[in-house]
This record gives sequence, structure tokens and C-alpha cells, in this order.
Amino acid sequence: MALFCFFFLSLLLISMAPSSNAGYWPPSPGYYPSSKFRSMAFYKGFRNLWGPQHQSLHNNALSIWLDSTSGSGFKSVRPFRSGYFGASIKLQPGYTAGVITAFYLSNSEAHPGYHDEVDIEFLGTTFGKPYTLQTNVYIRGSGDGRIIGREMKFHLWFDPTRDFHHYAILWSPKELIFLVDDIPIRRYPRKSAASFPLRPMWVYGSIWDASSWATEDGKYKADYRYQPFVGTYTNFKATGCSAYAPRWCRTVSASPYRWGGLTRRQHMAMRWVHSHSLVYNYCRDPKRDHSLTPECYR
Repeated sequence: MALFCFFFLSLLLISMAPSSNAGYWPPSPGYYPSSKFRSMAFYKGFRNLWGPQHQSLHNNALSIWLDSTSGSGFKSVRPFRSGYFGASIKLQPGYTAGVITAFYLSNSEAHPGYHDEVDIEFLGTTFGKPYTLQTNVYIRGSGDGRIIGREMKFHLWFDPTRDFHHYAILWSPKELIFLVDDIPIRRYPRKSAASFPLRPMWVYGSIWDASSWATEDGKYKADYRYQPFVGTYTNFKATGCSAYAPRWCRTVSASPYRWGGLTRRQHMAMRWVHSHSLVYNYCRDPKRDHSLTPECYR
């Protein structure tokens, strides 16, 4: 009888134990910035930029797609000089090599060849391999003859093709914070005016063919036998100080602190992401010239 009770208790404890996947999910950040901002109707905050025949809007979910004839993109109606910008995105499964699905800030049309850009980009993949989420920051474009990217790449702790997940950029005068489902995955501080975006930017989304570099440095190209390649966006959020707002406009925050910054729990969640999901950090690349990226030095 005692042996039976011991056996039963062991089974009970095993059934109560967390699954093996539980250890591969980030700890709670304890604070959820996306809940502070209202979603907007797509047509109120954005407009078509290119490829209107490759867009479909239904119940405020916008699908954009790439095929052999064209990709597609959209743009915010207003430019901003700070704010919170997010969208819930669902990606296409299967073979998507060479295809970029993006959500980003830019002023490339206002400052061609000398623009600023803050990117969330999903790099297409091949069968059986995970998507790579790439975050990037460009300052002053290639106006000095050099394109200085600041890439950090992640393999997410979930499959981004199975459901919508919320991706966001928090841009304040002193930092950029990239978030996935309210979990900070990257903080980019303002070290100097030369290494931080200070000019107004618009919010963009797009899908396009980047076969020359997107998947394993261009090893795998877009294969249009699998077209169309679709990205779907919903739960649009774009709020903050527009370029037309008065100078005293108060910037939004990803923190419960009035002065901004991340809480201890948010820092813990971000450290978990860096330990488990980060696959490339430009600051740790010995082939890079870090004299051009002062933010890499504490």
C-alpha cells in the first residue's frame, strides 16, 4: 500500500510540474505598454504607399503580399518626432526565403540618401528553419558614403506564423526600445546626437523581395513557386508627439516611471531574451569597426 501511495504521489508531482517548454518563455515584464494606447482604424492613421492591388483590408486586418509582379507597402498619415508605434503581425509559414516583412520608422522620402530608420524586419526562411527577427537602426543613412547598420537578430520563443503577436518600437528623446508582446528585446540609448534619430519619421509597413541578403546572406532566394507571400497586420497603434505638435508635447514611455526607462522586471525579461533568443549582436562582431558605433561602449 505504501509503495502504491508513493507511486501515485510521484505521478501527481510529475503531472503538476511545468512542461519542458515553460523554461523557454520569457519571465513576465510586469508592465505592459501596449495596454496604455488605443488601437486605431487603419484608414485613420495610415494610407497605401505602393502596390495597392496587393493589399486587402478586412475587419481592420490588413494583408499585404508579394508575388512576381510586385510587393506592397503602407505609411502613416503623419510624421512623428517621438512615440509608441506597434502592430500585431502574423507571418506566412513555409518557404519564404528572400522575403522581408517589415514594420519600421523612416524619413527616407524626406531625406533621400541621408535618412534615419528604425527597423523591425522578419527575414524569410526555408522549410524547417525559424524566422529571424532583425532590429536595426540607421542614422543619417549613407550620406557620408558609409552605411552603418546596427543589427541585432533574434529567433523568437514562439512560431510567428501560428498567431498574431504584437511588435512595437518606443521612441523617446533618450532611447529606443523594441518590444515583442510587451517584452523589451532591445534598448538602444542615445549616446550622442550623431548616433540617434532626432528628425521626424513616418511609420511604415511593407513586404518586398530582398533575395540578395535576407536569408543566410543571400544564399537562398525568393522562390515564386510559393507565391503569394503574405503578411497580415492588425491592432495598429501610432501615438506620440507628431512633427506638428508643440515643443512641450510630453513623450510617451514604456515604463511606469515618469522619467522613463525600464523597470527591474523589464530588464530581467530582456536579459532572458538576450540569453535565449539573441543570435547576432553587431556590438560583438569582431569584423565591425566599433569606432563608428559609440553606443557599443558603456
